[in-house]
Amino acid sequence: MLRINDVYSNQDLKYRILSLLPEHVVWIEIDNTSALPELIFIDNLINLIEEGVCYITEDPYQNLILQTPEDGSKAQLKRDENYELIKPIISHPLYYLPEERAKFINEIIDAKRSTKQTLYRLLRNYWQRGQVPNALLPNYKNSGAKGKKRTAKNKELGRPRVYKKGTTAIINEDIERLFSIIISKYLLNDSKYTIVYAYRKFKTMYRSLNPEVKEEDFPSIWQFKYFYNKNFTSVQKLKARYNKISYNKDVRQLRSTVNTQVLGPGSRYEIDATIADIYLVSDSDRQSIVGRPVIYFVADVFSRMVAGFYIGFENPSYATSIQALEMAVADKQSYCKKYGINITSDDWPCIGLPDAILADRGELLGHQIEILEKSFSVRIENTPPYRGDLKPIVERYFKTMQATFKPFAPGVVTGVTEKKKGGKDYRLDATLTISEFKRIIINSILMHNNSHQLRHYDRDSDMPPDLAMVPIELWSWGLQNRTGKLRSVSEQALYVALLPRKKATLSDLGIKLFGNYYICSEMREQGWLHRKNTINRPKSLEVAYDPLDADTVYIFYEKDSLNYWKAHLTDRSREFKGCSFWEVWQIQEEQKKTTANQELKSSLALEELERENERIIQEAIKAKPKSLNTKSNQLTNITHNRKKAKDDERKNRQKNKNEKGKLIQLPIGITNNDKKNLDLSDEDLALKFPVYHDVLSDDD
Repeated sequence: MLRINDVYSNQDLKYRILSLLPEHVVWIEIDNTSALPELIFIDNLINLIEEGVCYITEDPYQNLILQTPEDGSKAQLKRDENYELIKPIISHPLYYLPEERAKFINEIIDAKRSTKQTLYRLLRNYWQRGQVPNALLPNYKNSGAKGKKRTAKNKELGRPRVYKKGTTAIINEDIERLFSIIISKYLLNDSKYTIVYAYRKFKTMYRSLNPEVKEEDFPSIWQFKYFYNKNFTSVQKLKARYNKISYNKDVRQLRSTVNTQVLGPGSRYEIDATIADIYLVSDSDRQSIVGRPVIYFVADVFSRMVAGFYIGFENPSYATSIQALEMAVADKQSYCKKYGINITSDDWPCIGLPDAILADRGELLGHQIEILEKSFSVRIENTPPYRGDLKPIVERYFKTMQATFKPFAPGVVTGVTEKKKGGKDYRLDATLTISEFKRIIINSILMHNNSHQLRHYDRDSDMPPDLAMVPIELWSWGLQNRTGKLRSVSEQALYVALLPRKKATLSDLGIKLFGNYYICSEMREQGWLHRKNTINRPKSLEVAYDPLDADTVYIFYEKDSLNYWKAHLTDRSREFKGCSFWEVWQIQEEQKKTTANQELKSSLALEELERENERIIQEAIKAKPKSLNTKSNQLTNITHNRKKAKDDERKNRQKNKNEKGKLIQLPIGITNNDKKNLDLSDEDLALKFPVYHDVLSDDD
């Protein structure tokens, strides 16, 4: 099974089989510059192979066979000339015998056609590189000292100066070192300095180190540019002059397209947010400018359909993205009807959950990953920070949708606000309300979904030529030919499942979350609010909360289940009714600061109290006389002494009353005549005789 030209590794040396004889194999070591053909018994070679010492390996000159020089080229002529020179030797059947080779070699040398050294070099190249004519191709790629520095004595290489005065400087190692320092400091970073600026910095440094050299004899800017271009490739310069974020997002080579990663409609949704380039006014007061709204878009990658959106003034966050995602999976008819836009289900058919959702890490990262994956079979995919290019579809829509109103709407953000530049403050032009702006966006989305032609959409091979590149057409075709419809899900169930969660403690006051207390009828039915230690209630429960609404939380009373109770704020936490949790946290932060400041004051007052009490006690100890009675007599007189102290207290109290004025005895019922006789007004009566029975009957 041995074959000619196969390469074998024998004890870490590579050999090529040149010929197969009845009992021998002719081979040659291919990495030895002085190797010649050798004979080895076939049986010995087979034994080496069976012992695992010798084995077939890859031919390092395999690609040489595929080389084809151009017709008439110098390489082709040289190859053919070399082949004709050694052809009598390599074609002789006994070429492997030294004495037979020597006859032909001596004839060629005597005819002065070549030298002995050249002949052996050509023969080795032919045998070691595969016994093909291409093995004799000259290695011109190794000629010219590519990559090596040219040197000249007492003269600078290159074209001499013609117009500029002075002598061209010779670039030695010291100048190259200065070039490298300046290039690393000013050109190989993202500061965006120009070559001319960097060269001026070089001249400043060179002048300081070589004050005796004339200005016209400095290394020229062309020598500086030559060194820069010679030692750094264009790719190295590009990577160095852009920071990593900008390079990955805007410069790096694109390897593929997003359509290769999706099978059909609903395979992947992209979600992202931006701040709209327009100022709006309040719905209730058009004189009040409320600022720029936040826009969330949810887009289907396969069809480019906009599946859902959010427009409001909440900052981009997980809580806001939930609202956009909730709309993306719901029926859009009722939502559009609130803004006077009547559509059918066929106009906006994106209803249900997709297979995957691609979002930023801060928006869909947390417990909801497990909830969506295990309960709704949705895969969550997160992008690295500052990589908007990984969500190209939804990122593009921010520009596309805003282009539909920016040329016409007042209050659009422009580049000029200063009056001295001929501009005016665009914020004062704000005219559209948030509701009107939502109507504009809805109309833009409907136009995009149903009519916009995707000119740069990359088709798959199975898409018919007559398929219009319109989102609604791609969506319909994909549902019929690729994947099924999206999975339907309850809007409320999805909304609660996506809310952030936290462990909340339970007591007889209710369930406590972020310092607020919540109760529900189910908790009362369970008897968890009774004020007895014998009540069997859990110490804590998992609670879902909407950061935008602190009035309501959702209690998951069963482990690993989506069943929940809806609980509301108790009167004890009425302070935070109508607030968001962000407002709750802000208020609590201020309260903690106030408490900390008061704690310091209280601590100082307590220290003052303790010092005063200790002073009084010490004075009392000093004033206490030495008792002459026995201990038993002192204890026996306690009752008598107490009675005496009580009588003294009553006499002092009666004396103080007589000094203050006449004691008035009021009847049980106060009439108008009584008020006149006592000279009491209604305010005095309420102040002096308050009624407490309503307060005393309250639960608290």
